[in-house]
Amino acid sequence: MNTNAPLAERLRPKNLEDYVSQNHLVGKNGALTKQLQHGLIASMIFWGAPGTGKTTLANIIANTSGRPFYSLSAINAGVKDIRDVIEKAKQSGGLFTTKNPILFIDEIHRFSKSQQDSLLQPVEKGWITLIGATTENPSFEVISALLSRCQIYTLNAFSKTDLETLLKRAIKTDEFLLQKKIELKETDMLIRLSGGDARKLLNIFELIVNSSDVNSIIITNDLVLEKVQNNTVRYDKTGEQHYDIISAFIKSIRGSDPNAAVYWLARMIEGGEDVKFIARRLLILASEDIGNANPTALVIANNTFQAVATIGYPESRIILSQCATYLACSPKSNASYMAINNAQKLVKETGDLSVPLEIRNAPTKLMQELGYGENYKYAHNYEQNFINQEFLPDVIKATKLYEPGNNTRENFQREFLKQRWKDKYDY
Repeated sequence: MNTNAPLAERLRPKNLEDYVSQNHLVGKNGALTKQLQHGLIASMIFWGAPGTGKTTLANIIANTSGRPFYSLSAINAGVKDIRDVIEKAKQSGGLFTTKNPILFIDEIHRFSKSQQDSLLQPVEKGWITLIGATTENPSFEVISALLSRCQIYTLNAFSKTDLETLLKRAIKTDEFLLQKKIELKETDMLIRLSGGDARKLLNIFELIVNSSDVNSIIITNDLVLEKVQNNTVRYDKTGEQHYDIISAFIKSIRGSDPNAAVYWLARMIEGGEDVKFIARRLLILASEDIGNANPTALVIANNTFQAVATIGYPESRIILSQCATYLACSPKSNASYMAINNAQKLVKETGDLSVPLEIRNAPTKLMQELGYGENYKYAHNYEQNFINQEFLPDVIKATKLYEPGNNTRENFQREFLKQRWKDKYDY
């Protein structure tokens, strides 16, 4: 064992039996379980926050399947590194598709388009099985051609039970911790500070144990808080503060406080946070928290994203500040966000309901004979370009999913809907 390795590394599981959490992927009926049992591993991308077990799971897959394993980090690898690994993979049996080597790329979202392009042929030809890991939404950061060749699996933050399991395992199995008498009296503060990040949890736990001068340690919330406050580190854009500060930033804008918004923005800028990461969160907020209360917010946020992606630091700080303060001072509404939540919930509850015949497309004569599009009323043929008709499946007809917010623009929408749907919906 590497005596200098941190606790999280020393406890890294080598097999699925020791792997904690992600039952939706590797549990009895998990999405990856059958693949692992038969050794037929498809290329995939793991998406999840730091410390959710992405790298560990990739290593376990390689060990379980008995395949050669190559690893690169997108932080310091280039196209040449990828080509070198591909050549090694081909020589070690990459032409046999059922046992092709695994290439693991950590933080794959940091690869440029050309770097990602260099992976397409090896994946397509079956020279390698690609496993990528990312903390960012693959839809934004991974090229569509590569996405189409990979399965996307989301790794969830660890639950309280999972994290407590890891702590107890550490106390019982780690040879260094076994030298001390440790009692877990309280775990709430440890778990809260970890934010669902197993690596963060174990690193904090090790810090607390190592900073104690006695061999008998009782872990309490007060002790944890005291030790962590005395060992505070600067903004870590790959760790817990990355998520805590972006959360504070978003909540400040949502709460209409431009002063707090620019403070947290400055913290991220000074910490070297990715300019596109900040702009992307502003873009999401413009729709989720402002929406139709001020549709221009989405336009400004989108222009901000495009501008900072082109300009970069240091000038992008000004553009981000303009956008953040504008959004903070804008009227707020989550009506559109709630509407799609309500609609998705209804879809999950009711399944694939049939589209009413009168609003189906009828491009062929047979479809017309079957009644597709029959009795459809073309709105523009009626007064005010409106005619009362049903667009939802019969089982859920007259279900209201969108409730306009209480602000100038959405109150106008409410009046518009009232006039047209007064006999059907309660607006």
